[in-house]
Amino acid sequence: MRLMRRAMTALGCLAALSATVSATAWATGTDAVDSAGSAQSYDYPTQGRVEYVLGCMDDNGHEFANLYKCACVVDKMAAALPYDQFVDESTFARYASLGGEGGAEFRTDHARARSKAFHTLQAKAYRSCGLGQSSTAAAK
Repeated sequence: MRLMRRAMTALGCLAALSATVSATAWATGTDAVDSAGSAQSYDYPTQGRVEYVLGCMDDNGHEFANLYKCACVVDKMAAALPYDQFVDESTFARYASLGGEGGAEFRTDHARARSKAFHTLQAKAYRSCGLGQSSTAAAK
């Protein structure tokens, strides 16, 4: 129930943010797609963005300001990586410390390189958006 409430709150905030972008675009006479799309190179699904923002807020605190900072981080990541590559690299990063035989796939040189690339990009995005370094990136 708590997760559902958090998800609904996050979706409501994203909808409000989208309405703000559209209103700003209308007021300035620009196209909403141009003003929103120019900040990002790749389109991530809303669910993927919300999941990332909620995870980021879990790591950095559920203060209202962190909603915007975490949304900034996922926007920076979306500007640098296509969504499929983001999913692959974040998976390698998440399971890099998985022990046992099941984690062997995540300990190969290829997996370590992908994990390191993800953590480097994520740390750069955190700094750029005014957040401390993520706990997962700091652990590596």
